[in-house]
Amino acid sequence: MTGEATTGEALEVWIDQDLCTGDGICVQYAPEVFELDIDGLAYVKGDDDELRQQPGDSAPVPLTLLQDVVDSAKECPGDCIHVRRVSDRVEVYGPDAD
Repeated sequence: MTGEATTGEALEVWIDQDLCTGDGICVQYAPEVFELDIDGLAYVKGDDDELRQQPGDSAPVPLTLLQDVVDSAKECPGDCIHVRRVSDRVEVYGPDAD
């Protein structure tokens, strides 16, 4: 994990539903960003509060919720939450982060 995210760079988050366990930890940490759908899997929500349900769909990470989103990625039992920089799409938090 890198510290770049703390500089205010735009970040986005997405969930790999193939790995999602439906545990809901992410929703507990950041209900403004994550939501469980009727299929029992977690999805990210966009600025319009609509679920992003297409594979790889992402949503912006509000700076005020960054720590909650990072904690969600760290605690996720499915290791399916990916947070990346918008500018170069490099993962900064999640299973593929350095």
